[in-house]
Amino acid sequence: MEHYRARTMLLVIFIFPALLVECKVRLYNFRVVQTNTTKLCSTKSIVTINGKFPGPTIYAREDDNVNIRLTNKAWSEAVAYGLGRWASIRQRGTLLWHAHISWLRATIHGAIVILPKKGVPYPFPKPDKEKIIILSEWWKADVEAVINQSTITGLPPNISDAHTVNGQTGAVPGCISPGFTLHVDSGKIYLLRIINAALNDELFFKIAGHNITVVEVDATYTKPFSTDTIFIGPGQTTNALLTADKSIGKYLIAVSPFMDTVVAVDNVTAIAFLRYKGTLAFSPPVLTTTPAINATPATSAFTDKLRSLNSKKYPVNVPLTVDHNLYFTIGVGIDPCATCTTGSHTVGDINNVSFIMPTKALLEAHYYNISGVFTDDFPAKPPISFNYTGNNTAMNLRTTNGTRAYRLAFNSTVQIVLQGTTTMIQRKFNLADPVERNTVSVPTAGWIAIRFKADNPGVWFLHCHLEVHTTWGLKMAFVVDNGKGPDESILPPPSDLPTC
Repeated sequence: MEHYRARTMLLVIFIFPALLVECKVRLYNFRVVQTNTTKLCSTKSIVTINGKFPGPTIYAREDDNVNIRLTNKAWSEAVAYGLGRWASIRQRGTLLWHAHISWLRATIHGAIVILPKKGVPYPFPKPDKEKIIILSEWWKADVEAVINQSTITGLPPNISDAHTVNGQTGAVPGCISPGFTLHVDSGKIYLLRIINAALNDELFFKIAGHNITVVEVDATYTKPFSTDTIFIGPGQTTNALLTADKSIGKYLIAVSPFMDTVVAVDNVTAIAFLRYKGTLAFSPPVLTTTPAINATPATSAFTDKLRSLNSKKYPVNVPLTVDHNLYFTIGVGIDPCATCTTGSHTVGDINNVSFIMPTKALLEAHYYNISGVFTDDFPAKPPISFNYTGNNTAMNLRTTNGTRAYRLAFNSTVQIVLQGTTTMIQRKFNLADPVERNTVSVPTAGWIAIRFKADNPGVWFLHCHLEVHTTWGLKMAFVVDNGKGPDESILPPPSDLPTC
């Protein structure tokens, strides 16, 4: 396999066991339907929830239970009905929900807003209003056709044609569109709940003439800091306070991509506007400049400021001892492919293992102890040592394919160094107030270290949140064994679980 450098977004799942408390049950009805939508002066049919793009917002309070009744009206061969239950215990903030089959999350996604318990204030100035801003990508073609063509040819899939802000592209070359408008009143404070629902693009978000104060990421409060540009990767969320304290007028909102390696990316900037109440019609907007597409210093400056609040009420419980010390190198490269029209195809791997999706659910196989579905021998470190940040395009790194997981005892502590250089110095780790996230950006030719406690039994995916990399196999699974007693054991499958 020939390797080249690639940026990756790793989804790291930290899910806490539910607590037995009195709570409100919120019920949502989701219908999967085909919807005709016009963007970029072109109409196509897309798969949506309740006919909306982005999809409906799920609102709850900390300690609530959420029931989602899902009815499929889009495909006759798929599951027609299902009921999902989710306990929002020990979390508050903004999250992303999305489809997790093929590339359907291009249009099936939305916001989750978990408010604090009644009577519990935010640990920052109370906003006058809250606004949800969802960033995404848009293809003129059917996204399923895009990825299917890539599978047949072995070539990377076509990049998107535009980026969107709350489902709108704004004006782009060759097509006039009004775009999204964020309406504000002078003197008011707004909590912006910003979500990157894009499939493959890390994005910059910027409002002309305004700084915003970051107060939360991925449903975890942060130490506040002011910035004029937010850097946000697919799957990530950022809450920021905006004070409408500028002159009455219209201000440009720009959403532009980031990519600092040799990978094609959609370089179309999405345009939206912030508009003060009282702005005259046809007023010219206040403009801004966007960061360069390869502005690595801008991404580093933003991520380096992220620190958990780590207050008495919202502490950070970083494991100080480690039971499993894992070193995961991440690769994207080319392998031979006899069935591809080009004779080769692109693959992604972790520790030289490209993940193969099983035909039976991993969680079901784990619960019923079904053999032959997966193995638990995923390597804790790369099988072959090499210069991880060098030019390895000519190396044969013996990539293997398999459905391989790594097994963890209940309550064990885990450290993962993702990608990384060949040397690590422990004192560089921030164990005092590291940011807590469910998705992290792994720098090109750099590294990220994470720690977590395996306190939720079951099977959990760790995967790249750039959908193209996940499609290529850049993913793996952790199997967390049961602990002691029913409170530390995996729940049985529901009685109506489909058998196929």
